[in-house]
Amino acid sequence: MSDTDEHHFESKADSGASKTYPQQAGAIRKGGHIVIKARPCKVVEVSTSKTGKHGHAKCHFVAIDIFNGKKLEDIVPSSHNCDVPHVDRQDYQLIDITDDGYVSLLTESGNTKDDLKLPTDDVLLGQIKTGFADGKDLILSVMSAMGEEQICAVKEIGGGK
Repeated sequence: MSDTDEHHFESKADSGASKTYPQQAGAIRKGGHIVIKARPCKVVEVSTSKTGKHGHAKCHFVAIDIFNGKKLEDIVPSSHNCDVPHVDRQDYQLIDITDDGYVSLLTESGNTKDDLKLPTDDVLLGQIKTGFADGKDLILSVMSAMGEEQICAVKEIGGGK
């Protein structure tokens, strides 16, 4: 090849970072994450079965969707790759709750994040609403994976009043 040959690669990724990464099915463990039916899930059970003389060992995954709590299952040959979601957890301070069910959060950089709805989980929703009504300073943990975000935990900072 000469020095004048140029190679152009087209990227199908949006904004650089991929939402998932490949990992061999046999290396995924209980407590890890996996994508099943295009949903990010936390693995709650893994069992590996040996098959016949010419077959592959298979991994049976039982996992819970990290956003809606639904149980999903998948069976994958242990030598094949599975998609694993990039799961991120970020803490923000709660500033306000709007009438239409959105929260206003303070980021570390001092900006506000106003695009998250209140969680649908009744216990978590109750903790956030009563804590906010009582004037407590609340920190909300937001989990994000595969382009979705959801409030997953709440904690109070300071002693309150």
